[in-house]
Amino acid sequence: MIDFPHLQSAHCESGVAANLLSHKGIAFSEAMAFGVGGGLFFGYLPFIRINGLPLVTYRSAAGHILKRIGRIPGVGIYQKTFRDKGQAMAELDAALDQSIPVGLQTGVYWLPYFPKALRFHFNAHNLVVYGKDGDEYLISDPVFPGPVRCPAEDLIRARFASGALAPKGKMYYLTQVPDQLQRRPLIVDGITVVCKNMLDSHFPLIGVKGIQFMAGRLEKWPERLGRERADLHLGHVVRMQEEIGTGGGGFRFMYAAFLQESANELQDTPLAEAASMLTAAGDSWREFAVMAARICKNRTQPQDSYVAMAEQIRECGALEERFFRKLEQWLKQQS
Repeated sequence: MIDFPHLQSAHCESGVAANLLSHKGIAFSEAMAFGVGGGLFFGYLPFIRINGLPLVTYRSAAGHILKRIGRIPGVGIYQKTFRDKGQAMAELDAALDQSIPVGLQTGVYWLPYFPKALRFHFNAHNLVVYGKDGDEYLISDPVFPGPVRCPAEDLIRARFASGALAPKGKMYYLTQVPDQLQRRPLIVDGITVVCKNMLDSHFPLIGVKGIQFMAGRLEKWPERLGRERADLHLGHVVRMQEEIGTGGGGFRFMYAAFLQESANELQDTPLAEAASMLTAAGDSWREFAVMAARICKNRTQPQDSYVAMAEQIRECGALEERFFRKLEQWLKQQS
């Protein structure tokens, strides 16, 4: 068993990144990992299907945060995927024998310590294995309040779950870290990546353009799809925002926490003001989610409609565009 600091987090990938760094002696919050990792995003991609429904994502692609953490000067990260299950488990055991905590990408559905009501087919869930006791692995899953255990048979199934974002046995761990981190360039670089994705994409389904595009689509769902199918699509959007979009508001509150922490770190008032702007955008996304939940549960109020929800999303888009323009101006002052 490795002495591994388990800290509960809101989101698995940024939580694992922060915990792995903390184990190496680098104090790094989950919000900082999310922000430096360029985690904030928006995409409405109807040509990609998740359980038969259009992909709606409020964060960068799975693995993006860890990839960017691995690019921090002085940080080394080892990553590997496998075809053979036996080899994958043998390499995990070998790392544990060397007292190396190992990050894994897994399928949530096959992890027995998740309550049945919360299991679904999502194959990009990250966790840390820090020990083994007989046939059970000791796991620091950042979305749980304390460490958990998982039988080897179940962990194998989770590591080799099939379907979208199949993990293919992926494992990773830190090989080195610097003595100290220069945080300003990391913060600036992380903000630069997110601003570019949200403002400068030529693809109309990405960034603030994508938010407005989804609003237009959502408004027409009852007419195009029928009410039952429209409600199914709507519930999917909200689930991606409030459950997969950990912490609510599609990660907007988490990114605001990153900006507030960065403002304190850099003694920078404009960043604190930007954090407040994004919190307001997150509140607007929450208002949309509450209305959508009432519609999906047939508990509508007189003001609830698909047209009203579309207008709420357009307001979210407008708030985010103003927010990212402010960040863009901040970036120009850093150069």
